[in-house]
This record gives sequence, C-alpha cells and structure tokens, in this order.
Amino acid sequence: MEPEHGSPTAPELPERGRIRVRGVIDRVTIAPASSSPSFSALARLDGTGRSEQTDVSGVGGSVRIIWMGQRQVPGIQAGVALRFEGMLSRVGGIPTVYNPRYEIIGRPQEY
Repeated sequence: MEPEHGSPTAPELPERGRIRVRGVIDRVTIAPASSSPSFSALARLDGTGRSEQTDVSGVGGSVRIIWMGQRQVPGIQAGVALRFEGMLSRVGGIPTVYNPRYEIIGRPQEY
C-alpha cells in the first residue's frame, strides 16, 4: 500500500525493521542527572520519507527517537525538521528508533 509518490504515510510504518523517514521534532526529553544519560525526542512524521519494509501496520504519526549516552544532541530542538533512519521497534507500544543516523533539513527560524 505505497502511495503513488513511493513514500509511506505514518500509519504504514513496519512493526519492526529499518526505516528512513522525515519529520518535525514536537518535543524533547532530557534524562535527569541521576539516571543513565539519554536524550529523546518525539518526531511527528510528515509522510515524505520512505520505509524499506513492506510489512505495515496501523500506528500513530509519531516516532520516538532516543540517543543513548547523550545528555544533549546538538541541533535537536522542538520545531526542527529532520530526516532520520534506523531500526524501528516498539517500546511500550510506541514506535521507537535508538541512535539513528539523522540529517537536519530545517530549523524553526527558516520556515
């Protein structure tokens, strides 16, 4: 069920597998100093990326991104548009990618 332009919409994310998508950061979460270092962001997908997996299931339009071992990731803040890729898995029912490769493609002041 790929759209004509070859990109999946958010509900077409695979249950597990490698994804390459585009989205906008809705919010970021920094772990407290007393816990293991991690930095997470919730990206709202815009449907212009693509998934390399054909087995799809209905999910929401957001993916949680977690950078393990990082208290902050330069350039990642609410409103930033980015392309990212990595292995998607479900953590507590939420589509999640750990330590993705990413490229910042727009910042809030550039809109």
